[in-house]
Amino acid sequence: MDILKKIEQYRFQEESLKWEGTFADYLQLLKEKPWVAQSAHSRIYNMIKDAGVETVNDRNIYQFFSHQLFGLEEALEKLVEEYFHPSAKRLDVRKRILLLMGPVSGGKSTLVTMLKRGLEAYTRTDNGAVYAIKGCPMHEDPLHLIPLHLRDDFFEEYGIRIEGNLSPLNTMRLEEEYGGRLEDVLVERIFFSEDKRVGIGTFSPSDPKSQDIADLTGSIDFSTIAEYGSESDPRAYRFDGELNKANRGLMEFQEMLKCDEKFLWHLLSLTQEGNFKAGRFALISADELIVAHTNETEYRSFISNKKNEALHSRIIVMPVPYNLKVSQEERIYEKMIKESDVADVHIAPHTLKVAAMFTILTRLKDSKRGDVDLLKKMRLYDGESVEGYNMADVNEMKKEFQEEGMSGIDPRYVINRISSTIIRKGITSINALDVLRSLKEGLDQHPSITQELREKYLNFISLARKEYDEIAKKEVQKVFVYSYEESAKTLMDNYLDNVESFCNKTKLRDPLTGEEINPDEKLMRSIEEQIGISENAKKAFREEILIRISALARKGKKFDYRSHARLREAIQKKLFADLKDVVKITTSAKTPDEQQLKKINEVVARLIDEHGYNSTSANDLLRYVGSLLNR
Repeated sequence: MDILKKIEQYRFQEESLKWEGTFADYLQLLKEKPWVAQSAHSRIYNMIKDAGVETVNDRNIYQFFSHQLFGLEEALEKLVEEYFHPSAKRLDVRKRILLLMGPVSGGKSTLVTMLKRGLEAYTRTDNGAVYAIKGCPMHEDPLHLIPLHLRDDFFEEYGIRIEGNLSPLNTMRLEEEYGGRLEDVLVERIFFSEDKRVGIGTFSPSDPKSQDIADLTGSIDFSTIAEYGSESDPRAYRFDGELNKANRGLMEFQEMLKCDEKFLWHLLSLTQEGNFKAGRFALISADELIVAHTNETEYRSFISNKKNEALHSRIIVMPVPYNLKVSQEERIYEKMIKESDVADVHIAPHTLKVAAMFTILTRLKDSKRGDVDLLKKMRLYDGESVEGYNMADVNEMKKEFQEEGMSGIDPRYVINRISSTIIRKGITSINALDVLRSLKEGLDQHPSITQELREKYLNFISLARKEYDEIAKKEVQKVFVYSYEESAKTLMDNYLDNVESFCNKTKLRDPLTGEEINPDEKLMRSIEEQIGISENAKKAFREEILIRISALARKGKKFDYRSHARLREAIQKKLFADLKDVVKITTSAKTPDEQQLKKINEVVARLIDEHGYNSTSANDLLRYVGSLLNR
């Protein structure tokens, strides 16, 4: 019954949004809400802006896209600020076709779908409300009723510019139905809907021999010619082409560059002049954003053809590359899995991350800087700190290759391999090794991968495997160290005593003999080396620790080994190195004794409760780490 109540509530809301009145009423409405008269481009820009903008590292993150598109912040910022924003300001950019160019499964179709769904929802809000002449198949702007010679006066009074002329059908209706009294023309509020073909049009190319231009511009209704007597009577014409129905909103051209030329020429006048030719009528005005998408190969072929120069000059190309951040690639896989029927299968922690590492490595270009390998580049792009590099270095790397992210493995391939793993094994749990194995097998079946590329990708799988080895050891290290919490605290206290003595140039007192001794340099270095602190950097690191202790003390807080991320990692690694033999024996014992079994059960329980594993994946992890430590 809950769903029926929600349906009833939705129906009530829809009814409450409806509005109908005369053109005179509409003009009064414009006095109160002048934004109602915004253009299609302006409406789309405001829709994106109203969803929220967050500034991170001097980059604008548009929340409108953040729940569906991951890792494309730079491309989306460029799209909004170099196309949508100037278009909303009526600059010449709005007279261009927006062409999204990028590799397969890169998010182009998702982006357009988000704009369409967003518009459907936005026209149901106060800020996105759209009004049209009632009964018009093209949902024409009521302001087209204002005669040309009065439009300057209208602008002075309302501050609203009018573009476009009244359509042939509404010109006839104004005379015949309203006796020329434009103030009596009925106006209604409309709501965009792709399904109902209101404000959103979609055109997909098919066989050029059978596809008719009427799909775009409408056609003559032969059944009414006898009634109206002429093919040039607008009442004998069906204004039901995609360009007609997309008026006031968005027109999507799927695979535009595959279209026959005769379909593309209509876009020349539509983009530049805001009108198109249909039947035996004068040019018909249309206000719509035209967005198309294609891949790089088709685009290069298109621009190389001199016949396409006129259309090419009316296109703004926005590259939509693959995501280059491991963490965002994980989110893409999570989203795709949630939308599938395998969402209930347990995927062990780090499985998607390791798959994402492989995928990102295939998309990156080797830096011209000799000190940066692909693994470092992958980490830097994902926002990780790598010693010796800063944000300026990352920006410099991004400028090296304009085409970076336009090639590589696509997300669909990875999801296909994950799905294959799940189905083939017929189990309820998979891990990183299962997926890496499946990715490797899939390379042989991939039609577009050359032998040279295959060898390169196999190397990336090996790199991802090595990364997983470290992640797996670190995961087990964490849970074992947690069992030795007191040992970690004792080790840290010992380290801090020595650091304080070193920085203050004082001596320590031996707890057993009472004699004064120098700081234990060997102990401090054995901990610092765990996280790559060099001999030259040790003094700065130790002073940083003391500053952190002092800052916490001033706030009445106590420093522990979790208070400093890098120190925590160093302590854990050092303790794990000291405990390695214990871990090795515990995880690899075929017939563990009672004490070992108790420890294994503790570790498994902690992996399940605190780290997201299930019983199967936790035991698999322990066995794998045991085998690694025994090598």
